[in-house]
Amino acid sequence: MAANLENKLLAVVRVRGTVGVRRSIRETLSRLNLKRVNNMVLLYGTKTNLGMIKMCNDFVTYGEVDSDFIGKVLEKKGIKAKKEDVSALAAGKKSAKEIADMPIRLHPPIHGYEGIKFSYTNKGALGYRGAAISKLIARMT
Repeated sequence: MAANLENKLLAVVRVRGTVGVRRSIRETLSRLNLKRVNNMVLLYGTKTNLGMIKMCNDFVTYGEVDSDFIGKVLEKKGIKAKKEDVSALAAGKKSAKEIADMPIRLHPPIHGYEGIKFSYTNKGALGYRGAAISKLIARMT
């Protein structure tokens, strides 16, 4: 996990299901409010959130997003959000729960995931992908 994720806005997308998974990982996904596959949540990069993401790293993909992209996604999904609210979310002044009911349900990506058993660095779909998360979310909206 990259150490420079603190104080940044992160998009976390659940990729895999939880059949046969340890209870602690299922609870962590539930606390992140990722209860279904293809759900997305917006989180601010705090130490607690990063720890939870690290724990369920093999079931989610995540990366940094900018406020303009999030505004477009929220608008496309029919969630009313003011431009000032989205920029305040990116700056960490507002929580994502104040702007939209979380999680945001997305479609499966066009042309599918790269592979749900491997990390992004090994040509899969799991784990940290940086700014490339925007391309994945664009394929899912």
